[in-house]
Amino acid sequence: MSKLQSEFEVECPCCQGKLVIDANLRRVVRHMEPPSGDRPELDDAQRILAQEAARREALFQQSVAAERTRGDALARRFEEALKQAQQEPITKPTRDFDLD
Repeated sequence: MSKLQSEFEVECPCCQGKLVIDANLRRVVRHMEPPSGDRPELDDAQRILAQEAARREALFQQSVAAERTRGDALARRFEEALKQAQQEPITKPTRDFDLD
């Protein structure tokens, strides 16, 4: 596309893309995205998908194991709290009314 005399090109400070601005219209007329170097190759797609599937499976197995031991951990915490409650002396709770 040919560039008019009223158009000028500016580099975007955020994404380093090219902006073509028309001075008469006072707006951006074109935006060209910067080349991205971190795109994966199509040949690596199968490997990337396999890695992501393995990562998801590992996370799932970890959550299953945590869920299996969760009941034991909660029971142990309950027993500790019960022992602590039995060792503390029984006191009458203070009410706001009693503080006056």
